[in-house]
Amino acid sequence: MLEVLDTTAFINGPEVQTFQKELEEYLDVKHVIPCANGTDALQIAMMGLGLKPGDEVITADFTFAATVEVIALLQLTPVLVDVEPDTFNIDPEAIKKAITPKTKAIVPVHLFGQTANMDAIMEIAEEHKLFVIEDNAQAIGANYHFKDGSSKKAGAIGHAASTSFFPSKNLGCYGDGGAIFTNDDELAHTIRGIVNHGMYERYHHDVVGVNSRLDSIQAAVLRAKLPNLNKYNKARQEAAKKYTEAFRGVAGVT
Repeated sequence: MLEVLDTTAFINGPEVQTFQKELEEYLDVKHVIPCANGTDALQIAMMGLGLKPGDEVITADFTFAATVEVIALLQLTPVLVDVEPDTFNIDPEAIKKAITPKTKAIVPVHLFGQTANMDAIMEIAEEHKLFVIEDNAQAIGANYHFKDGSSKKAGAIGHAASTSFFPSKNLGCYGDGGAIFTNDDELAHTIRGIVNHGMYERYHHDVVGVNSRLDSIQAAVLRAKLPNLNKYNKARQEAAKKYTEAFRGVAGVT
C-alpha cells in the first residue's frame, strides 16, 4: 500500500495488473477484468454480452438485491425462479419452466460458498442458446465437480462471471472492489473497454462504457490476501461444521 502511495499509480497501476494475472492463474481462467465493485461487475458482464432492453434474464429469487438491480437498470426483464431447499441455489427444473422466446441469459447465484448445479444449467443454456453469467460474489475459491469427474473453480464455467471484493467477502479488500471473469477473448476485449469509459485508445470512445476501475491500493490488499484464500475458505468450512454439530438434533432446524 505504501508503494502505491510512493509511486502515485493509484488507478490501473502495476498492483492492479499483477493482481489480475495472479487471480487468472488461481482461477485457471483466461481473463480477469477488475472493476470498482461486484454490482458493476454483473452489470458490465451483461453489457458486454450485448443484452438489449426487453430481453429476459432468469435468476434466483433468493439473492442479494444487486443481482436483480442491474437487470432492471439495463431495462432487461428479470424472471425470478425458486431455489432448491437443500442448497438455496437456483433450481434447474424451475429454469426450464421459465424459458420463453425472449429469454437470453441465466444468472445462477453461488450462495453461501456453495455452487449451483452447473452441469444442468450449462446443458439448459446450450440447448436454448442462452448466456450464463455466474454471480460468484459469495463463492470465490469454491470448486465445482462435474459429472464427468473434471472440476473447475466457480466463476470459470459460464460465458462470464462477476465477483465482489467487499470487505466481508472470502476475498475482501479494504473498500469496494470487483471483477469480471471470462474465457472468451472477444468478450474480454469488449469488457475491458466498457469498464474504462469505452476507451481502448486514450480519448477514443468506441463503445458506451462506464467508469468502474479497481484502484491500486485495493489491488495491493487483495494481492496480499489471495495466497491465503484457501486457508480462509477452510476456516469458514470448519466453523460451519461446528454450527452443524451444535444444531444437530434441534427440531425444526436443517
